[in-house]
Amino acid sequence: MVVIRLSRSGSKKRPFYHLSVADERNPRDGRFIERVGFFNPVARGSEEALRVDAERVEYWMSKGAQPSARVAKLLKDNAKAQA
Repeated sequence: MVVIRLSRSGSKKRPFYHLSVADERNPRDGRFIERVGFFNPVARGSEEALRVDAERVEYWMSKGAQPSARVAKLLKDNAKAQA
């Protein structure tokens, strides 16, 4: 099954996450199909905390991709902010 999940990058104590479309059997930070955005939980001031390519997320969800719990919450919050 294909999932939309966060894959961690960044340095120690400074996490940065990519929103990745991947096969659920692959490791969290391993092979992915496509990156559709990022999430920076330590963004300050004018830094962008979340960027999502909504068009690509909708495409993958129409193909049956399931978002993880955290990604679903981020997408919901992003949709609220856009409205």
